[in-house]
Amino acid sequence: MFDWRPDGPNFVVEGDNLAVSAHLPGGAFRLIYLDPPFNTGRTQRRQGLSTTRSVTGRRIGFKGQSYETVKGLVFTYNDSFVDYWEFLEPRLHEACRLLAEDGTLYLHLDYREAHYAKVLLDALFGADCFLNEIIWAYDYGARPTRRWPPKHDTILVYVKDPSRYFFNSEAVEREQYMAPGLVTPDKAARGKLPTDVWWHTIVSPTGREKTGYATQKPEAIVRRMLQASTEPGDWTLDFFAGSGSLGAVAAQLDRRFVLVDSNPQAMAVMRKRLVGASDTAFLTGADVV
Repeated sequence: MFDWRPDGPNFVVEGDNLAVSAHLPGGAFRLIYLDPPFNTGRTQRRQGLSTTRSVTGRRIGFKGQSYETVKGLVFTYNDSFVDYWEFLEPRLHEACRLLAEDGTLYLHLDYREAHYAKVLLDALFGADCFLNEIIWAYDYGARPTRRWPPKHDTILVYVKDPSRYFFNSEAVEREQYMAPGLVTPDKAARGKLPTDVWWHTIVSPTGREKTGYATQKPEAIVRRMLQASTEPGDWTLDFFAGSGSLGAVAAQLDRRFVLVDSNPQAMAVMRKRLVGASDTAFLTGADVV
């Protein structure tokens, strides 16, 4: 049986993330990073959402605000999920439940779904809990000629309580000014605090970080989140763990972690990648039921 405890080991769990998350106590994690599968089918199923505040709405947002989600026409798409949002919505509910009162959620999506996710998260958390829309911009891959090449992902950032969330800008690694000649030499040498646009290349196909996992995200992207929104010893969670980037960075920064994925390939990658992470337990699907 999967038995998470605040004073227990780190966990890497193979299993359905919705089932595993049910074994975790509410408010246990100061940072939750979610990088779910992108809804990339060419003919996609779209579910129109309009969210309005309502006295009788069935969805209760943060601070007791009541919302009603009105679902529009549903169209079919050719993708790996019958309904992407029917899959993702209950997992976002769990993320909200598991997030600490001073915690931060980072939801990593591409341009196809980010606008739908913001509507849903506004309803779930409350619009005043929206902190940032981070654009991760990169310059790699195909170059279509009949539109501007899409070279960014979106990371939506929400906090549980806008009056209590933790954010330490001084801990974040600074970056070079794009025009260092326009600032003083001292400022140019120190660098600047990153904005909500993060320029960083993808994981190099021949680099040290490369694990071979198709959707691996750069450690530097995850490190920036952990540096800003956690302190040493804090618990972090990723229940679409993939290649285990959150765990790798958390181990480097002395943070604790729970990683969940149902893909055996992901588990094999994480076992190899996190072999040096002390006090880490690996569980199979049979261990969590």
